[in-house]
Amino acid sequence: MTDKVLVVDDEQPVRDLLLTWLEEAGYETCFGTNGLEGLQALYEHRPDLVIADIMMPEMDGFEFCRQVRQVSKAPIMILSGLGQEVEKIKGFDLGADDYVVKPVGMDEFLARAAALIRRTRWSDSPQVNEDRYQDSEITIQRERHEVWVRGERVDLTPIEFKLLGLLTEWAGKTCSIDEIRKRVWESPHYSAEVVRWHIASLRNKIEADPNQSPQRIVTVWGVGYRYEVPDASEAESS
Repeated sequence: MTDKVLVVDDEQPVRDLLLTWLEEAGYETCFGTNGLEGLQALYEHRPDLVIADIMMPEMDGFEFCRQVRQVSKAPIMILSGLGQEVEKIKGFDLGADDYVVKPVGMDEFLARAAALIRRTRWSDSPQVNEDRYQDSEITIQRERHEVWVRGERVDLTPIEFKLLGLLTEWAGKTCSIDEIRKRVWESPHYSAEVVRWHIASLRNKIEADPNQSPQRIVTVWGVGYRYEVPDASEAESS
């Protein structure tokens, strides 16, 4: 079955170029000229990947991203001329899986699109590892895509879910940036900075006090990250 990609951008030349690239690469396409049209296309076509600009009339890309994530697990790529760190972090916080700053070349764009679709398909397929991880603070139900932190259910984006699953799989051992890229993004185009943004978002959701030094997801400078399993005394004190 051919993968379908939804492109939401109010600039027709940009939109037409992206649609041409995607169609020549073998994808089915659909589009919207703003966030509202994008949501209508999402419900009608059920795309495998969503690509959206930020600055659009009627509904901007941030609000569009937030609403998409409420109803769909399709990966979201934000493609925007806005490239400040605060904008990228906001996009990731609202559920985007990738943030690409315009202009972007065709080869990189298509590689990122393919990686997002491939990763989602892998995530939805049956896994050979155990269905459940649990320690005194965190429970992960992999089959149901549910995470519980200190007794409260926490909503994670697909990227955050895969990150936490990988780090707990390596619990007590350092997982390198390269291993994270390979297992979570499956693409060499993702920088260490993108990994850092997603780690920061994940920490905000699982750390007991995000304003203090991380206790669960620890940075190993120059190498990667390590998930520290809480001991019984930590669980009792929390």
